[in-house]
Amino acid sequence: MRRQIGWRPFWLAALMSAGFVLWTTSPRWLAREAPVLPPADPFWTEAQSSGLTQEELANIDIYNRAASATVNVTSTVLRRNWFFDVYPTSESGSGFLIDDQGRILTNHHVIKGGSKIRVTLLHDEASYDAELLAFDEANDLALIRIEPDKEIPYLTIGDSENLKVGQKVLAIGNPFGLEGTLTTGVISSLGRTIRDDDSLLEDMIQTDAAINPGNSGGPLLDSSGHVIGVNTAIYGPGGNIGIGFAMPISRVKPLLQFVLSDGSSRPAEPLGLRSLYLPKRLSNALELADQPGFLIVDVNRGTAAAESGLRGADREVIVSNYRIPVGGDLIVAVDGRRVTHRRVMSQALSLKAGGDTVKLTIVREGREMDVAVKLRARSRGIRL
Repeated sequence: MRRQIGWRPFWLAALMSAGFVLWTTSPRWLAREAPVLPPADPFWTEAQSSGLTQEELANIDIYNRAASATVNVTSTVLRRNWFFDVYPTSESGSGFLIDDQGRILTNHHVIKGGSKIRVTLLHDEASYDAELLAFDEANDLALIRIEPDKEIPYLTIGDSENLKVGQKVLAIGNPFGLEGTLTTGVISSLGRTIRDDDSLLEDMIQTDAAINPGNSGGPLLDSSGHVIGVNTAIYGPGGNIGIGFAMPISRVKPLLQFVLSDGSSRPAEPLGLRSLYLPKRLSNALELADQPGFLIVDVNRGTAAAESGLRGADREVIVSNYRIPVGGDLIVAVDGRRVTHRRVMSQALSLKAGGDTVKLTIVREGREMDVAVKLRARSRGIRL
C-alpha cells in the first residue's frame, strides 16, 4: 500500500521562507549598523598642541597691526627701445602709511623716474593713484600720498638712536610680489656704509631678517611694533643671504620736517670731510688722545668743514701694520657728546637742518678745542 505524503510540510517550509525574505528586506533590517571593529593602534605619533609662546603671540600681534598699514607701491616708468619707441615698464616695492591722511614712506629708487605711481593696500586690496610729495635721493627716501575714501591704519615712527646689536626686529613687505610677507631676525650691526654704482648710503642698520627684491620701502619694526628703519638694500645679487640693510628712521625725520615746513627747513649737507674712526687703542698708539675719535683724513674745498678751519692729514705712519694718515684734527665729541662708537657723528648730523650749527670738539697738536661748524642747506637731491 502506497504511503501518501501530506501537503503540510510544504506549506510550512514556504511560510518560513516568505517570512525570512520579508524580514531581511524590511527597512529595519537594512538600517542595521555594521558591526564595529575595535580601532587599530596608529603606527605614527601625533603631537599634542602646546599653544603659542609669548614671543609668537607678540609676533602675531605686531603683524596684524603692521601688515594692514603696509602697502604695495608700483610705478610706471617710460623707456625707449632700440627703435626709439616709448614703452611702459613697471617697478614695484613696498611702503607704509605714517598718518591717517594717506602719507606713505618708501624708497626713492622704488618710484624714481615713474610717470605714474599706484598704491595697493594689503588689508583690503583697495588701490589708489599716488602723488610724490618729496624725496631725499641721498638717503634713498621718498614721501608719497594717496587720498583714501575711508579710515586707514598707519604705523608709529619709533627711535633709531638707541638701537643695540642683537635686538629683535621684524620686516614686512612684498618680496617677489608675495604681499604681506613677515620675516624676523636681529640687528646684526649698526653704522654700516654701503655703496652702489652711483650713491653712498651711510649709518645703515644691518639685519639678518630676510629682505628680498620687493621688500624695498617696507618697515623694519622693533619688538613693540614701532618703525625703526626703512628696508632698503640687500648684500649681493638676487635674493636674501642673511645680510640686509635698512635706513634708520632718524634719517627720515629731516625729510618730514622739510615737507612740514613747506620746503623752508632743508636737511643739512654733509660736513665735507673724510674721516677715519680710531678706537682708543690706535688713538693711544698715535699719541693723539686717551679716547676714541674721528681722525680727519681730508677736507673738501668750499665746504662747511673747510670754512670752519678744520684740518686734514698731511702725512702717513704705519701702526700695527695699518697705514694711517696723520696730522689732521681728531674729533672727540659732537655737540658735547663724546665719541664712543662709530655712529656718534652720523646720529648727530642726521637731525640737523641747513643753517644749524654743530659744535665739534677736536684735538689739535695736543690741545683740545671747540670748533663751530655752520651747516649748509642741501640744494640737490631733495625736492618738494
